[in-house]
Amino acid sequence: MLSAGLTLIFSMMGVLNFAHASFYMLGAYVGYALAAHGGFWFALIVSPLLVGALGGLFERLLLRRIETRGALAELLLTFGAAYLIAEAVKLIWGLAPFNAVVPSSLDGSLFTFYGAAFPRYRAFMMGVSLAMLLALYVVLRVSRIGLVVRAALTHAATVETLGHNVPRVFTLVFSTGTALAALAGVIGAPLFVIEPSMAENIGPIVFVVVVVGGLGSVGGALAASLLIGCVQTFAVGTTLSLGSLAGFAGAVLPPAWASLSVAQIAPVLPYVLLVAMLALRPRGLFGQRGDDDV
Repeated sequence: MLSAGLTLIFSMMGVLNFAHASFYMLGAYVGYALAAHGGFWFALIVSPLLVGALGGLFERLLLRRIETRGALAELLLTFGAAYLIAEAVKLIWGLAPFNAVVPSSLDGSLFTFYGAAFPRYRAFMMGVSLAMLLALYVVLRVSRIGLVVRAALTHAATVETLGHNVPRVFTLVFSTGTALAALAGVIGAPLFVIEPSMAENIGPIVFVVVVVGGLGSVGGALAASLLIGCVQTFAVGTTLSLGSLAGFAGAVLPPAWASLSVAQIAPVLPYVLLVAMLALRPRGLFGQRGDDDV
């Protein structure tokens, strides 16, 4: 969900939003506060709307003013916004972590497979993610709104001539992207600790997914997130070592490297995959560019 929101903003506006993970964190905090008064389902609906509105104001009041100054100014602005959001969260909610509660209707296991229980809440997360990706595809590729949004990206003057407000379209796109980030924050909060560093922990992985999947490709974001998730899960669960893997390939590693287990290097595997992708296929798995320049 995070990668889809970031991909939506980049593909429609050309803005690589460094504050995207911060909106995810803000959605988790706002959702936690709303859930304390109205419950999980109330927070699931209202938190993305509030954070999305805040993202729209950010685009309207700040981002739009510097769009003529190039990508570097946009990167610096969003990078600074990430720090400001983090500090605002610390001022409002403090440094103590919070634990969100799984709603009772989604608590428990959905089924058992070879003795392992699959949580009902994780199935809910998967269902929401797939439904969101399907909705994005329908809106962008089938609906009239998607036609206007895609046309505004490449033929803004023509779209304005037809009576559409192009700046308002871009504000809607940015607001939708940040709302998706907040939705991910609300849904992911019961499985992760809500803390001020949660944006820093997940932000780099989101950019890895976007680059590996292909800049501007929502389907690529889905494929890359599944690929990286499976790679990390396999790495954490396996008992193999680097030495044994090298032995399968007929190579010999120094003792210091051979003794490392695959589980120990699991956190860096997404970045290894990123480097490999940039070296072999810079435009990613489903990049929309016709060349290999990123």
